[in-house]
Amino acid sequence: MPSDSKAAGAKPLAGTRILIGNDDGIHAPGLKALEEVAHALSDDVWTVAPEVEQSATSHSLTTRRPLRLRRFGERRFAVDGTPTDCVVVGVNHVLKDRRPDLVLSGFNHGGNLGEDVGYSGTVAVAMEAALFGIPAIAMSQQREQEKPVDFAPAKAFAGGIVRQLFQSDWPRDLLVNVNFPPLDPDQVKGVRVGRTGRRDTQIGVVEGSDPAGRPYLWIGDFLRHHSDDEDSDLGLVARGYVSVTPLHLDLTHHAGLERLKGLLE
Repeated sequence: MPSDSKAAGAKPLAGTRILIGNDDGIHAPGLKALEEVAHALSDDVWTVAPEVEQSATSHSLTTRRPLRLRRFGERRFAVDGTPTDCVVVGVNHVLKDRRPDLVLSGFNHGGNLGEDVGYSGTVAVAMEAALFGIPAIAMSQQREQEKPVDFAPAKAFAGGIVRQLFQSDWPRDLLVNVNFPPLDPDQVKGVRVGRTGRRDTQIGVVEGSDPAGRPYLWIGDFLRHHSDDEDSDLGLVARGYVSVTPLHLDLTHHAGLERLKGLLE
C-alpha cells in the first residue's frame, strides 16, 4: 500500500523548512506534483528551480555570467541557470535568513537509474545540498516509452519515504536517489533499497541530416538499455518496486586506494 503522508496526520514535518528544486524547470508538471507532496508534509516549503529545462546538465555551475532570479508566486522562484545554481541561490540568497532543513528534487520526468545518476540534474540538486550539509532526496518517475508520464506513483509513495528518511539518523554527505515505477499505485509491489545499476550497453549516437542536408549527430537512445541485475535500481523498478539508493559524495574507490598505495608509494 502507498505510504501516504496525510495518513500520519496533518503536516507531519510541520516547521521543517523544505527547499524544492529540479532540472525540468519551474513550469514542469513533476515539480507541481512534488510541491503538493511537500505542502502535505510541512508548512514551510520553498521552490527555486531553473527557468527552463536543464536535463542532463549534471552538477554544473554557472561562473562565467551573472544569474537572474525571478519570482513565480509566493515562495516560488526561478533562476536562469542550472539545477546546481538554483540550490546555491536558494540556500545562500533566498533562504539566507534560515537555511533549509531538507532539500527535495523532482519529480523528474523519467527515471534516473544506473548511469543516469552521473548525468542527472535532478540528482545534482541533491548532491549540492549534501555539500551544504543538508539532507537531500532526488526523486524521479520512470515512464513507459511513447506514453505520457503519470506521477501518481510518485505522489502516492513519496510522502512516506521522505518522512521516514528525514526522521532517521542521516549520515554526513549522504544523499538518496529514489525512482518510482510506471505503474498504478495499487500495482506497485513496495519499496526496496538497492545499489546503482549498470545497463548492458552504452548510450547511442543517432545520425541524421538537417533541412539543409547538413549531417548531424544526436546523442540519445537512452531508454532501450536494460540490466539483468534484479537487485539494482534498474532491476527493482523493472520488477515494479520503488527503488531507494543511498549515494555518497566520496567518490574514492577505497580498495583501489590501498592497491595504488602499494604500487606507487
